[in-house]
Amino acid sequence: MEYLDFELPIKELEEQLDKCQIIGKESDVDVSETCKQIEKKLMETKLDIYKNLTPWQRVQMSRHPNRPYTLDYIKALCGDSFLELHGDRNVKDDKAMIGGLGKIGDQSFMFIGQQKGYNTKTRQLRNFGMSNPEGYRKALRLMKSAEKFGIPVVTLVDTPGAYPGLEAEERGQGEAIARNILEMTRLKVPIITVIIGEGASGGALGIGVGDRVLMLENTWYSVISPESCSSILWRSWEYKEQAAEALKLTAADMKKQKLVDEIVKEPVGGAHSDRTATFETVKDAILKAFGELNKLSAKDLVNKRMDKYAQMGVFKD
Repeated sequence: MEYLDFELPIKELEEQLDKCQIIGKESDVDVSETCKQIEKKLMETKLDIYKNLTPWQRVQMSRHPNRPYTLDYIKALCGDSFLELHGDRNVKDDKAMIGGLGKIGDQSFMFIGQQKGYNTKTRQLRNFGMSNPEGYRKALRLMKSAEKFGIPVVTLVDTPGAYPGLEAEERGQGEAIARNILEMTRLKVPIITVIIGEGASGGALGIGVGDRVLMLENTWYSVISPESCSSILWRSWEYKEQAAEALKLTAADMKKQKLVDEIVKEPVGGAHSDRTATFETVKDAILKAFGELNKLSAKDLVNKRMDKYAQMGVFKD
């Protein structure tokens, strides 16, 4: 287990607990009461730390190296039923964008999401979760296929942004994202979006237009990352914590501003601390949202989606 800087008190207590248990096993000394006291202190410390996280600490949690990624969720939700589909039928297959058919129970879904890597080799393969235009065009191709066969779409958002390289711009990065946003607003099947990690800028919006947008508790969703915001405003990354606070990028902020529909609770310690519980909670949230959306006709679905996004950003003084 890797620990973030603000989690170091937890690390110390867990090490103390491990040592206490080892002493109990290797000697005749009864340390059960001591272990119980440490466990109690550990739980109190966890609750105290995780209920008072700052926006910047939640950004750190969303990037935790042990946090589950898109394929982890898909494998947990669909098991062996997932069939990955490749290519945009134009340039190539973008490894940063995953897509394919899978079943939760008896219901088929088209899953689409950004995938990050677990080590240096896979991070390079997945381009750190930053999609090129062909990734967004692949996503759109799969959404259109889902629409053709009446299959609901689930998108899983976890990206530091769309790839900003020269070759991506040459192949029409901005147009690809804009096209996806346009087509998603009028797709005639339910779209359920789940923000499972980072939700940065147009990279997230390219697959982020949903009838229901669910956001995990320790994730963020914003037009720009705190570091980039800090570098623009203060010419330095040192003010990233202030930027995170000002951007109002947490799940609670997004819900308050009615930019997301529901906050999905995470286990104490984050999604990576209890993956099984996290996957189960996300599955329940997806099925609940689908149950509500499946009652609507295609026309009502599109109209409600258009109304929802048209109302965003309306301000009354």
